[in-house]
Amino acid sequence: MAFRLPVVADPIPDPTTPVSGSGRLPRWLKREVPKGNANNFTAGLLDELRLETVCDNAKCPNRSECYSQKTATFMILGAICTRPCGFCAVNRGRPPEKPEQDEPERLAEAAARLGLKHVVITSVTRDDLPDGGADHYYQCITAVRERTGATVEVLTPDFVQCKEALDRVVEARPEVFNHNMETVPRMYRRVRGPKSDYNWTLQLLRRVKELDPTIKTKSGLMLGLGETRDELLDALADMRTYDIDFLTLGQYLQPGEKYLPVQRYITPEEFDELGEIAKKLGFKQVASGPFVRSSYHARDMAEA
Repeated sequence: MAFRLPVVADPIPDPTTPVSGSGRLPRWLKREVPKGNANNFTAGLLDELRLETVCDNAKCPNRSECYSQKTATFMILGAICTRPCGFCAVNRGRPPEKPEQDEPERLAEAAARLGLKHVVITSVTRDDLPDGGADHYYQCITAVRERTGATVEVLTPDFVQCKEALDRVVEARPEVFNHNMETVPRMYRRVRGPKSDYNWTLQLLRRVKELDPTIKTKSGLMLGLGETRDELLDALADMRTYDIDFLTLGQYLQPGEKYLPVQRYITPEEFDELGEIAKKLGFKQVASGPFVRSSYHARDMAEA
């Protein structure tokens, strides 16, 4: 099925326009730290149960907001990733040999004590494991559902084109299956590393639907890395061609000097416009804004 890009009266500027000025963040990317003790409660619980989150490890700008609302995106399979992505602050290197066998139970305990109704589980990429950690995903999803009855959303790596690994995760029947595109085809390997493949990402998400049509598929793009307007709109059209249900669009923020630089800060008005374009393309739910991340307000999107 082919999708036509909607015509907009005032097209967004080309995102190849370079960052100007002193390098300070624009006003719309400055946030207040939430008040109260809920932030400390969440952080303390995670420490007690020895759990990792992408909120901490990836330096997410929404960490304080989410922790203050007693929610977090759990990161399983350790805190060391085998992929050298140019945008991600998660530590890279050689992970421990095996996943921790009691992690599913600790994860379920945290979800129960936080009172979560929608649990988001992601992981580092584990190319060192034969199944990429797929069975561990299965165990975590099952443990959380049995303990809490919550809906589950997973944000997985690509499993290096291992269909059997993907099948194992789908077998656990998460309500939402997310795998991020991150960027446009021209920039794919520079942003995501030499093992990544744009077409495989699309095919992976299509296969989820083939295995279980009841699962909602989800993906996201970071903006401001140097993609052009046409490249971005073409990527959105590709995602709809592969029947992806949910979309997130957010601003890329450089986590440190050794990572890819920001080429442009997208304004909130441009994000709003892109969100409207995406809805016209047929995405069932769209979250588009400077601070939007893969699991930001994930429960609202899943329930809607």
